[in-house]
Amino acid sequence: MTEGKLALIAGRGALPAAVVSALPETPVICALRGSEPDGVIPAHVFSLERLGGFLNRLRKAGVTRLCLCGAVDRPGLSLMKLDLATMRMLPRIRRALRQGDDGALRIAMGLIEDAGFEVVAAHEVAPSLLPEAGVLTRAEPQDAVFRAAEQGDAVSHAQATDDLGQACVVTGGAVIAREGQDGTDAMLARLSPAPGAVFYKAPKPGQDRRADLPVIGAETARRAVELGLSGLVIEAGGVMVLDRAEVLRILDEAGLFLWVRERPE
Repeated sequence: MTEGKLALIAGRGALPAAVVSALPETPVICALRGSEPDGVIPAHVFSLERLGGFLNRLRKAGVTRLCLCGAVDRPGLSLMKLDLATMRMLPRIRRALRQGDDGALRIAMGLIEDAGFEVVAAHEVAPSLLPEAGVLTRAEPQDAVFRAAEQGDAVSHAQATDDLGQACVVTGGAVIAREGQDGTDAMLARLSPAPGAVFYKAPKPGQDRRADLPVIGAETARRAVELGLSGLVIEAGGVMVLDRAEVLRILDEAGLFLWVRERPE
């Protein structure tokens, strides 16, 4: 498809603002009602019941590409409020609302593609958010970290099976925290201090990387320091880093590492 006007369907969190800042031109910013973004002001706010009409209006306005970025709460659905274009989508929308996150996103992207748009990933339109592979901090991971990373890989495969989160915390051969549906910040908020533990984050094997690619940022780094972790392992090409300079400053001051790891096949 020929590259054309870009629209973001922006959710909560810092990712939408980071994507907008990294783009040479401001995209059309849109939001699902109830999951409006932080840091950017949407030009269009739509309800699930009006999704079909909303997509029709975007297409008529010259939008050809859509990027889904940011956290979105699962909305309710009122049959009384459906417009005609959305009524045709109803069976698939109902199926999406019964799925886990990955399944729901696949159905949502299918609906968008069937409406004539190209779904593009946040890291495709803003590639600077993906760091290069290697250790980006002054601190280096020690031998135990390599074993912890392998445990993280195993958790990631299990999380994919259960359609759960993308992060975990590993220490002393044990997995002491796993991300659930409430996200990474909630996982870290529940965790007690764990000196020397390793934070791990990667996409779930098999997930569609055009949406919900993992993200870390300054808040992740600050919480890792508060918990006494030894460092962070993220997948090269699979985890975006927001406000990278601030993340590295926080980690370097506390002596933690950030290893952007190339995951074994």
